[in-house]
Amino acid sequence: MPQTLTLVADIGGTNTRVALAPDGIVDRASIRRFANADHPGLGPVLAAYLAAAGDPRCEGACVAVAGPVADGVATMTNLDWTIDRDAVADATGATRVAVINDLQAQGHALDHLAPGSLRPLIAAAGPRKPGAAQLVIGIGTGFNAAPVHETPAGRIVTASECGHMTIPVRSDADLRLMRCVETAHGFAGIEDVLSGRGLERLFAFHASEAGRDDRPAAAAIMAAIAEGADPVATATGASFVRLLGTVAGDLALSHLPFGGIHLIGGVARAFTAHYAGFGLAEAFRDKGRFSGFMQEFPVSIIEDDYAALEGCALCLGTTNSA
Repeated sequence: MPQTLTLVADIGGTNTRVALAPDGIVDRASIRRFANADHPGLGPVLAAYLAAAGDPRCEGACVAVAGPVADGVATMTNLDWTIDRDAVADATGATRVAVINDLQAQGHALDHLAPGSLRPLIAAAGPRKPGAAQLVIGIGTGFNAAPVHETPAGRIVTASECGHMTIPVRSDADLRLMRCVETAHGFAGIEDVLSGRGLERLFAFHASEAGRDDRPAAAAIMAAIAEGADPVATATGASFVRLLGTVAGDLALSHLPFGGIHLIGGVARAFTAHYAGFGLAEAFRDKGRFSGFMQEFPVSIIEDDYAALEGCALCLGTTNSA
């Protein structure tokens, strides 16, 4: 019986990953990465990928986008691209097309991850509850989250843009941070401190507090955090993890993900070695009289960089629009 071929793509703020999924299973040898800055839009990326692959006939196509999706049209949050279902169909020749939020794709990929790619960060008080709600939190070029629910009709992963909620303020220092961050565009959102550029803004704030004006890039900040010799970098790392714990805890109380909270994204993975030392669990559970209740939620990090592609392949099996 001939294979049914699907094209899947994960479009982040910086890079786009594209792959082929024969019979709904991603062929990892087919994965290619494209720098978004080198292309004017998604169409040329897909055309270049398919040409290099020998122009295979794709019956389906599903793309995951780092931005809101409405009526099959996606507007990128951190990239000047607009992606719509019809354009994807034109570029691929596919008759079944879905455009979904990238965190939705990550949610569909849960339970279909590469072996050993789920690393525990915070243990729960009891065993994981199969079938319970889960939550995916993505931290990379931007910040977002998506709750995952199991229903008699199948898995439902709802979209959000929670990275643009207000940053938590619990101290005078947090208030100063908020005032510092909001000077960029009049509002201090979670993504403005919990993302790649957010890490740079956090460093700028702590440098200013220390009377310094150096502004290193995110990669240099992470290297300095790992080295541990720069007090501003250490303060930046501690703030990042504390804020992440607070925000993740707030989201846990909103969605009650007893099945687990899963961090994904390049920035989330970059902090893996630092979560325990900077007190992620303590910040996550710092909810006053609900601190004990917070022990019901396990937290892990997904180390499979291609999980969203798997989620796209799975999602297309249940829907033809998003």
